[in-house]
Amino acid sequence: MPVDPQAQLILDQLKHMPQIGPDTKPTKVRQTYARLPLPEEPVHAIVNRTIPGPAGDIPVRIYTPSDQTPLPALVYYHGGGWVIGDLDSHDDLCRFLANQTGCSVISVDYRLAPEHKFPAAVDDAFAALQWVHAHAEDIAIDRDRIAVAGDSAGGNLAAVVSILARDAGGPIPAAQVLIYPATAAHETFPSRLQFGEGFLLTESSMRWFAGHYLNDAAELTDFRVSPLVADNLQHLPPAFIITGEYDPLRDEGEAYAARLKEAGVPVTCNRYDGMIHDFVRLLRVIQKGRSAAQDAADFLKQVFFA
Repeated sequence: MPVDPQAQLILDQLKHMPQIGPDTKPTKVRQTYARLPLPEEPVHAIVNRTIPGPAGDIPVRIYTPSDQTPLPALVYYHGGGWVIGDLDSHDDLCRFLANQTGCSVISVDYRLAPEHKFPAAVDDAFAALQWVHAHAEDIAIDRDRIAVAGDSAGGNLAAVVSILARDAGGPIPAAQVLIYPATAAHETFPSRLQFGEGFLLTESSMRWFAGHYLNDAAELTDFRVSPLVADNLQHLPPAFIITGEYDPLRDEGEAYAARLKEAGVPVTCNRYDGMIHDFVRLLRVIQKGRSAAQDAADFLKQVFFA
């Protein structure tokens, strides 16, 4: 089907904005990647705090949808190519997920590149999951019901953290929600060629993100960068994977879903027709983004409350 009209409106607006070039500074791009200037969805309680990380404190934002305790929890990793994004850029989505799932959402402001190159983001992401599990009572959550989620680069981190947790003997998440995840930096899938220009996320910007994040090309085949190359995907948490029809990352997200299924992992993979990259984060202006976020919330409710 054609690009959804609401997504097309976003693409039309982007035509009038500066594009990422080889010499564009990350600080400039970060200024434009923010939450939409819309009224905030109310949440019962929101707390900003820091937790200890491998290289210093990690800022987190904890969204608590009710005063019931203990609640299940979702550790959320924002997207942005490991270079941009923060707690505010994904505030709308985290509020929605907290309210719709009935679980606490812990949004993680992991270190960004190029100031902190690979594997800094991975190390912070795993440390955040470990901290949430170890301090469950302190934040009134159930340590046996902790899931991970993320979009784009954050989806990559959620997938990688699930593998690391399994290999470390825990804490293994109850589920993983991967929203158009980056899973194969080492390979150019057809969707990258088909939709690598004119659909928000471009091939040149993906090279820009990778160039800032990675130390050298050899890291492209590290499973912590490209989880699709992991030798073993068995015994991982049930997965809910979201892809968009016009997203350059579509094929690698669906390839990761296929590999998980082959490994015996329960997987639901939904492709949303007419959608572009970042459509779920834009759930306040793209209705299918809201629908996809609701589908993810329904999946998590099944995991947490079935």
